[in-house]
Amino acid sequence: MEESSAAQPEQLDIEKVIKDILGTIEREREREIIARRFGLFDRRETLEQIGELLGITRERVRQLEKAVITKLRLAAKEDLPYMKQVALVLSNHLVEMGKVARITDITGRLTKENSKIDQSRVAFLANLSPAVAVLDDNDHFFHSVGLAAEHTEKTIREHVSKIIEAVKKLGEPTSIEAIAEKVGNKDKKHVEALASISKNIANLHNRWGLTKWPMVNPKNIRDKIYVILHDHSKPMHFSEIAGAIKDSDFKRKDVTTQAIHNELIKDKRFVLIGRGIYALREWGYKKGTVADVIAEVLVKEGGALHRDEIVRRVLKSRHVKETTILLNLQGKTQFKRVAKATYSLVE
Repeated sequence: MEESSAAQPEQLDIEKVIKDILGTIEREREREIIARRFGLFDRRETLEQIGELLGITRERVRQLEKAVITKLRLAAKEDLPYMKQVALVLSNHLVEMGKVARITDITGRLTKENSKIDQSRVAFLANLSPAVAVLDDNDHFFHSVGLAAEHTEKTIREHVSKIIEAVKKLGEPTSIEAIAEKVGNKDKKHVEALASISKNIANLHNRWGLTKWPMVNPKNIRDKIYVILHDHSKPMHFSEIAGAIKDSDFKRKDVTTQAIHNELIKDKRFVLIGRGIYALREWGYKKGTVADVIAEVLVKEGGALHRDEIVRRVLKSRHVKETTILLNLQGKTQFKRVAKATYSLVE
């Protein structure tokens, strides 16, 4: 089976490549094992499932799988169909992606649908190719590949560990540039790619941090509300917040306006500063009525103030109508007029 010298890397027909590689496996039973274990045409199956289907033990399935993959890897260095082309395609994309990438991301570049089967096929080819190092999916890493010319599986893990330590030392969500500087790597794209394959690091709106930090990985409604207010940098009506969450790139964003309102009321991080309008407490807003805010203004002043100045200061912390402030000044017994349009607190 000759490789076409006219074929370009981007024209790689993955399904044909897979079928031709399987065609080099002499025994049908072994072809079946490889196809089912790697999920090349359907969902991936366990050793037990395949053993039951073929009437052999789980251990025998494992032995046959290992033996076939070993042969294919050796052949990949010599005459296995299309493997030089596969190596070129994977290498070219990895160079553009920062030398490492998740299987899901690189498959998205190689296929139209990026389906589970597409991903399984790309992962299978990566396992055979000497041009790439493969990291299996586990508690700490997404299923990923890296340029073998740049690093081994071990060194990829070491690089990622250094990035995680750097993020911990920085102590808060930050830019990838800051992380790259902290680890002493001038190749920002490479650092970003390494960070992207770790399940311990998350990225949101170009902020990078540990996955347990809400600002980069908000998991509940309250955290998502906080991120929306923080990123908009201004008070918002609860219906606006709900709309912003639905328009966001959060993983789960199907929330009701009522649910948003309920969470705003419960969480002390948020302060009601107008009719349905909320702000972050960290911006300096305090809980209380308009009358409470007027009283605080007068206490800070230590004396009387003209009503226009009172209105101006109250509007800094409350989104209400001027008439609401004036009605509170004139209608609350805790305030008294001491001169024309000038008020103070009742002693």
